Amino acid sequence: METIDKIKQQIADNAIVLYMKGSPKLPSCGFSAQAAQALMACGEPFAYVDILQNPDIRAELPKYANWPTFPQLWVEGELVGGCDIMLEMFQQGELQPLIKEAAARAREAQAQ
Repeated sequence: METIDKIKQQIADNAIVLYMKGSPKLPSCGFSAQAAQALMACGEPFAYVDILQNPDIRAELPKYANWPTFPQLWVEGELVGGCDIMLEMFQQGELQPLIKEAAARAREAQAQ
């Protein structure tokens, strides 16, 4: 499978996906750690892709997303942004409802 197709499938298959360095429990950079903590604080399950284990995705995703840095949060097929945007949204109370509503829609779709 081509890398871009793999990325598109990951984004399509997961309502909430975080492309990060490391994992939520063992992040490999401070920005990924902060992003994962904000997402975990929203209280909904989410998928993640460790770009350090996937150098092809690490190379291709910035071009596909037109976003140069990691982490990257994707919700329902849309790029939300990186660490700074996520933290700002979290502090303003905007990230929590976005994540909760996406997770609820994903559960509804799976139940049907």
